[in-house]
Amino acid sequence: MSMQNIRKEVMRTLEKNIDSFVDKFLIPAEKIWQPTDFLPNSQKDTFIDEIKEIQELSKDLSDDFWTVMVGDTITEEALPTYESWLLDLDGITQHPDNGWAKWIRAWTSEENRHGDTLNKYMYLSGRVNMREVEITTQHLITDGFDIGTASDPYKNFVYTSFQELATYVSHNNVAKIARKNGHKALAKMSKIIAGDEMRHHIAYTEFVKQIFAIDPSEMMLAFQHMMKHKIVMPAMHLRESFGAKGSIFNDFSTVAQRVGVYTGFDYIDILRKLNTALEIDKITNLTAEAEKARDYLLKLPDRMFRITERIVIPDTKFQFKWLNPI
Repeated sequence: MSMQNIRKEVMRTLEKNIDSFVDKFLIPAEKIWQPTDFLPNSQKDTFIDEIKEIQELSKDLSDDFWTVMVGDTITEEALPTYESWLLDLDGITQHPDNGWAKWIRAWTSEENRHGDTLNKYMYLSGRVNMREVEITTQHLITDGFDIGTASDPYKNFVYTSFQELATYVSHNNVAKIARKNGHKALAKMSKIIAGDEMRHHIAYTEFVKQIFAIDPSEMMLAFQHMMKHKIVMPAMHLRESFGAKGSIFNDFSTVAQRVGVYTGFDYIDILRKLNTALEIDKITNLTAEAEKARDYLLKLPDRMFRITERIVIPDTKFQFKWLNPI
């Protein structure tokens, strides 16, 4: 049987339990929080006063902070890109009742709330040029991006396991900064979004664990491939109005590291956590090639740490079109 057909069979095996995955890791719309739970209620007399309070508090948060908020929001709002790539995986039949398609749609619908919440909050803050943000979002969805997995479900689940934990880190750090600056509502909002991301990370990590139990060597090689080529950030093609594709990603990444929302050390820590969660040091019945891949993965965090600790983050002041002056 070809490698591709083996992957399809593994996906079909996992799909038999997809309903239990949905019930365990996802939450029905009627029970989960919704954006309006954290935003001023336009049907109440206190609506305008609540907006004024948000705008006053928002003045104390730096331009770097709001730059990261914009990046986080835009990344969350590019969901059509993510759903379209996941629906193209080997083993996912293009049928509305397909189990994997059911999971992807349900996961996407939960994720959709994040961008919706952050977008409305930024709009109310008065600190952000929303038209420029909207242009960037449209460009990001139009440009798409290649995560380096093709239609391989093994590599895709490594990507989602990693990226969900990365978004948890980013939103959780935003919550810490907001709380430190007395912005309790924004801190609470970001914290609960981070909680969703952690739950999704645990789900995708569970998929990888189950694949390791069935096809350990190929799963190990897929894991190594993704780490060797590095995880592509969803915002890699960030651009402003009239800008070239990807023209501001490096500047944005510098700001995210400078403000401490997502750094090179966070990337390394996520890799360590994945190695531990997947217990790759304990996996048996590996081919010689897969054993070498495991050795590479176990040594990689320390190698990356030695490189990252020598990197100096510049204090360059960037002028993003997204920001309104105070």
